[in-house]
Amino acid sequence: MNQSWPTPVPRTRQFAAIINPPHSGILAVGAAEPRAVVGADGALTSATMMTVTLSADHRVLDGALAAQWLAAFVARVENPVSMLV
Repeated sequence: MNQSWPTPVPRTRQFAAIINPPHSGILAVGAAEPRAVVGADGALTSATMMTVTLSADHRVLDGALAAQWLAAFVARVENPVSMLV
């Protein structure tokens, strides 16, 4: 049996989403991928990371409030167990 598999879709590292009315914001989530990072001991190591971008309509949302929301989102994604408590 000859199966033809679809061509893999390239992973999008990051992008900026466009807000469509009547929405006031949109979150763009890039692909999770291994990246080189410096560990706590100063050694180079690998970590799975992704880029998220929040686009907000500043006529509706205050930028500081949007930044607080994004910080809370990052905290939950970095520590998913906190969502169960």
